[in-house]
Amino acid sequence: MALSPKRVKHRKVQRGRIKGNATRGNIIDFGDFALVSLEPFLLTARQLEAARVALNRRVKRGGKLWVRVFPDKPYSKKPAETRMGKGKGAPDHWCAVVKPGTIIFEMSGIERDLASEAMLLAGSKLPFKTKFAERNVVE
Repeated sequence: MALSPKRVKHRKVQRGRIKGNATRGNIIDFGDFALVSLEPFLLTARQLEAARVALNRRVKRGGKLWVRVFPDKPYSKKPAETRMGKGKGAPDHWCAVVKPGTIIFEMSGIERDLASEAMLLAGSKLPFKTKFAERNVVE
């Protein structure tokens, strides 16, 4: 079962456009290592879960993992081979709005090399560019 909110204010929302860099959720608060987004994207719940599973398997479920984004935006789609008109499609899946600089995962309790390798693997599961970041390291 993919992540989704228990209830939302509006069942359908407009897609919008992702502008600018992240001003919130862009500082490592919990762990020592993080996976940071470098591009704007609507990250689906399935993509997030695939990355999380890959990360956990790589570290053999060691250390502590924080998932810093949550898919709370409904993404609607019209059925295949449907003519134009007749309203907005039904909600299809849930997305998280990810801006450049948003921290997706944080981790602690493991060595730096293993964390870097695991974050790289998780980043390869995501359809946008990411980078590995550490707490208190100036680039």
